This record gives sequence, structure tokens and C-alpha cells, in this order.
Amino acid sequence: MLDSPNILPYDGEVYYSKRLWNFDESQVIFKSFLIDFPWRHDELIMFGKKIVTNRKVVWFGDEAFQYTYSQTLKTALPWHPLLLPIKDITEKVTQARYNSCLCNLYHHGNEGMSWHSDDDKEFGLQPTIASLSFGADRIFKFRHKKTKEIISLLLESGHILLMKGSTQSSWSHELPKSAKIKEPRINLTFRLVV
Repeated sequence: MLDSPNILPYDGEVYYSKRLWNFDESQVIFKSFLIDFPWRHDELIMFGKKIVTNRKVVWFGDEAFQYTYSQTLKTALPWHPLLLPIKDITEKVTQARYNSCLCNLYHHGNEGMSWHSDDDKEFGLQPTIASLSFGADRIFKFRHKKTKEIISLLLESGHILLMKGSTQSSWSHELPKSAKIKEPRINLTFRLVV
């Protein structure tokens, strides 16, 4: 299990690990994913209009799982062989099982994610989500839904963040934009579709 303390003061569990892959290993993984994954621009409906994001995504899984996010249907592709060893390590370190992985490619700091929770019904009431970072280091924030308290941390390449318990129902999170960041980042979020 991850050997770090819970970074949330209440109403959830979030653990941030020491580096699982050194810098060189992280760079090899990052470049392989960047080149070999079938990345596509994400599409969603906001305020009744179809939006195509600059950020790219791909979702892999044990089967062709489907879920609707922002009024658009997402379907999982079969596991990419490069991802399976990472999945095995993630399951061992977090002592959890995952049957899907949503991958996000942020080309630079001007791409991010606004406040949201990963509380889609397809992932259960108290989902366990393992989030891995490769590439540029980025700030990541949690905001409590009632108290509005904010917790910030720096997500570094080769590290893993584990969210579990009531985190998604009690906290929102965001990846803020930053014009200072010129390098890309790949984020893998391993999840269990129930």
C-alpha cells in the first residue's frame, strides 16, 4: 500500500506516493504513450453546444464499457499492451483492482480541467481511483464541497495519487491552467467500472 499519510483533513482519503519510476523511466513511458496511444480530442456538450477540447483522451478497459459524460457517450477500447505492465504495478501498489483506465493528454499548461468530481454512477458510490502522472509537473487542487477548504499539491512525473472513500462525494478537484508550463503531461486514471 502507499506509504504516505492522508493529505485530506477530513471527509475522504487521498494518498500521494513517492516516485514509482525514476526520471529516465518516466520519460520512456511518457514518450511511448504519446506516440502509440490512439489519442482523440475530447467532445462534450456545454450549455447546449458541442465543444471539442484541445486536450486529448483515450479510454481503455477489460471490455467495451460505456458511460455518458457531459452528454456524450464514451466507449472503452481494448487494453493497449504498453499499459498492462503499468496497470499491474498500480494494482500491486494500491492493493486495488481496476478494469479501465482513462488517459488524458495535456499539451501544455494552457490546457487543464476545471472543478469537478469523478462521481459517475458507473464507478460506484465510493470509487477508488489511481491517478498517475508522466511528463510536466502540474499543480493539482482539492476543494471541499461544503467548507470550500482548498488543498494543493504538485503532481510530479512518475508519481501516483490514490483517491478513495468519500473523496468524490465530499471534494471536487481541478488541474488549473498555467501559461508558464510549456511541456505536455499525460495523466492515467485507473478505475473500476461496477
